[in-house]
Amino acid sequence: MLHVLVIGAGTMGSVHAEAYKNMPGVKLVGIADLQADKAALLAAHCECRAFTSYDQALGQLGSEHIDVIDICLPTPLHKSYVLRAADDGKDVICEKPLAGSLADARLMIDYCKQKGVRLFVGQVLRFFPEYQNAKALLDRGAIGSPAVIRAARGGSYPVGWNDWYSDTSASGGVIVDALIHDFDYLRWCFGEVERVFAKSLHGRVQAQLDYALVTLRFQSGVIAHIEGTWAHEGFFMQLEMAGTSGVIDYDSSKDTPLMMRDRGQRPGSRAGVPVPESPLEPSPYARELAHFVSCIQDGSEPLVTAEDAWEALRISLAALESARTGRPVTLNDAARSTSG
Repeated sequence: MLHVLVIGAGTMGSVHAEAYKNMPGVKLVGIADLQADKAALLAAHCECRAFTSYDQALGQLGSEHIDVIDICLPTPLHKSYVLRAADDGKDVICEKPLAGSLADARLMIDYCKQKGVRLFVGQVLRFFPEYQNAKALLDRGAIGSPAVIRAARGGSYPVGWNDWYSDTSASGGVIVDALIHDFDYLRWCFGEVERVFAKSLHGRVQAQLDYALVTLRFQSGVIAHIEGTWAHEGFFMQLEMAGTSGVIDYDSSKDTPLMMRDRGQRPGSRAGVPVPESPLEPSPYARELAHFVSCIQDGSEPLVTAEDAWEALRISLAALESARTGRPVTLNDAARSTSG
């Protein structure tokens, strides 16, 4: 039985806690959040204990009764909690993006290795059945040689603690916080990225509007166009893969069986940040976390590694740089080869 402590009672903390609540082989031992009322509400819903800090949780539960620290906090807080968990000998599950800089992400990965703990990063798109099926079709050669890819995701502007998403230096905007999912997935499908070019709306109209269009050129020759928006109502995801003998096409807005707008009035509320899900399928987040738990239990390698998360962050930050300068950014293989 793995004992898990979730740090953060916001949107993703609620998603993760809900997943652990009924997961075989797992006991959710607590929720820690500086906002005591939010921690208490989520803990009551998940039938576990509430704490106002990591230290309080360790002090009251006892370190020996915690095996895994699951970090669901704003990006700038990831590093300190990952390092602290590693110091305490705990395996770590951390929401994406792993960090705000490549240097911090590298430090976190290397530190966990040095401390002998495992680090998993929530690049959840690889666990969506639709995206897994698309990759299976691609791998079987269903569309021949892939050539042009189009992906998109978006919705309304997320509302987080202290409106931290509006601070691009903290959140990275829609490119780092949202499109990082597509960058990871497309790299999984098509290999390493050679060049990045991006345009972004952020800061040009008002703080709580963001839009980006990113073009990736892969070493394989594939070209991908990825669109992200935090300026529309209703969450959506789209994927189109065009090859020499066919097209794979997915649009979440065409098959969503249920849509709910959460106003934050229930335990475990996810108000403020849209989270895609379907009542007809197990949550991709639950599938992802169950996979990570299985890897911890049997020592196997995860479908998405911390190194994969580092690469997705590298692409995201290159896109930010391109949007800032108006110039394409070429990714350096030397940086990749020395990343481990």
